[in-house]
Amino acid sequence: MPTRRHVISGLALATASMTLPHTLRGVIAAPAAAATMNTRKIPVSGQAIPVIGMGSSDSMNVGADASERAPLKEVVRLFFEGGGTVIDTAPSYGRSEAVLGDLLAELNLRDKAFLATKLGTSGRDAGLAQFQQSLRALKTDKVELLQVHNLRDWKTQLALINELKAQGKTRYSGVTHYLQSGHADLADVVRTTKPDFLQINYSIIAREAEQTLFPLAQQQGVAVLINRAFEDGRLFERVKGKPLPDWAADAGITSWAQAFLRFAWSHPAVTAVIPATSRPDRQADNLKGGHGDMLTAKQRQSLIDIVG
Repeated sequence: MPTRRHVISGLALATASMTLPHTLRGVIAAPAAAATMNTRKIPVSGQAIPVIGMGSSDSMNVGADASERAPLKEVVRLFFEGGGTVIDTAPSYGRSEAVLGDLLAELNLRDKAFLATKLGTSGRDAGLAQFQQSLRALKTDKVELLQVHNLRDWKTQLALINELKAQGKTRYSGVTHYLQSGHADLADVVRTTKPDFLQINYSIIAREAEQTLFPLAQQQGVAVLINRAFEDGRLFERVKGKPLPDWAADAGITSWAQAFLRFAWSHPAVTAVIPATSRPDRQADNLKGGHGDMLTAKQRQSLIDIVG
């Protein structure tokens, strides 16, 4: 998100160091007291996961060149060092699954990861073939969460996911969307099938999920993952040149990214937020957004007023 570099200053890496993972370790450290990252429980199992996860759309869609992968390797290393576990990906994200699989293997971190991927095709055979390809790309024999991507052929794919769940190939089922236009259909699916997870867009300027989906998830005992918490970078443009609110320092918030992420998981229905980044400095900053107390209603409203 190109606008964010104008908001978060003083964290950019030198170009030369971006190709040297050992150098990067000396430049950026994960947030202190990583163990204090807030967690939320998955309703169906009681398993606790950190409130800040990581997406991979666009950010990990790179080639095999070492110079492209070095900063991503550091992004992944910092993520786990900072207390993260949940990583969301999909077959439609270009080479993201394969790159993520390679990096987890190189860093020997697969066992610590809560991997979430998706089925985004039509037909049972196509869905099964896509899942098998995902396992090969991710270098694993199972994933923690398997989701129907944007409700495509959801009846067929959710039935397949439940089969795979029974086989131990995934622990949790889920359904996703990323637009307000999909909320009504998503709500119908959640009501009728009660998946383990729901993934939806939510941000300071896109709060529609509060009306139906969040209450429904709480009522049904469905975990909620949040995508597009930064509105693809547009939120940073809205606050360009604006200071953080007066209460931010006392709340432990030192950047707008932290404020936006804290806003998202401060809703009690939200289980985790999954921002994507290809930059180690932003990853370190995102992880700090998982620390501290939930924002109060007054603090949340002040952010809404500032962002507009």
